[in-house]
Amino acid sequence: MLLALDVGNTNITIGAFKGASLTGRWRLRTISEQTPDEWGILMRSLFSLSSLDLTKVNGVIISSVVPAVDQPLMAMAERYFQREPMFVTHTTDIGIKNLYDNPREVGADRLVNAVAGFHKYGGPCVVVDLGTTINFDVVSRNAEFLGGIIAPGIGMSISGLFAKTARLPMVDFRAPEKLVGSNTVGSIQSGLYYGFLGLIDGVVERIVADLGADTKAIATGGQGQLIASGSRLVKICDEDLTLEGLRLIWERNHKS
Repeated sequence: MLLALDVGNTNITIGAFKGASLTGRWRLRTISEQTPDEWGILMRSLFSLSSLDLTKVNGVIISSVVPAVDQPLMAMAERYFQREPMFVTHTTDIGIKNLYDNPREVGADRLVNAVAGFHKYGGPCVVVDLGTTINFDVVSRNAEFLGGIIAPGIGMSISGLFAKTARLPMVDFRAPEKLVGSNTVGSIQSGLYYGFLGLIDGVVERIVADLGADTKAIATGGQGQLIASGSRLVKICDEDLTLEGLRLIWERNHKS
């Protein structure tokens, strides 16, 4: 069994694979202060609740953009799974060419998404990852990671709107009942939803114009389904894309 962990600034997504099948998936808050034992206790609880056997894990792979969490997770893997984890970096053999000006600058999650997007949907493609930021990661038809576009995330915008105004309430990100809001909450929800749809469609439209009409656009991340349901250009939502990318990279680097 393979344990895959995608560590983001806000959440850590955890997947357990038996072969190519994702048998367990969990999402936790990223807490930099947690000790290896606290992470280990969490893992034991998650596996137990899902009736999965911790002792069956024979590999651990991690993509992380939070350096403070790396050492505790490494110690957790060694202590609780007796495995040295594989961290995805710019030097990892991922099967696609990284054309970033400085390959060290690319977040591991972006490379993992690029691998999964190209493997599952072909190239050219753009993966729209809706996390703390909105990342547009672009892969050519020749399996090259071309780079991408980074925009402020939805949660970041909601928090900023609430923090920087005296009377506007905190709201959830959801499709509004109608376009023109007739109350404050509805007006904010409409602005957020259609504003981000417009941003995403606008960026994807320019990428498609640059790469060709056969460019596939795939949404992933927390609000991926909401965006895909309303977008003109992003019609695929793949919630487990990053975990699938981690599995593919592990298998590429551990061929028997």
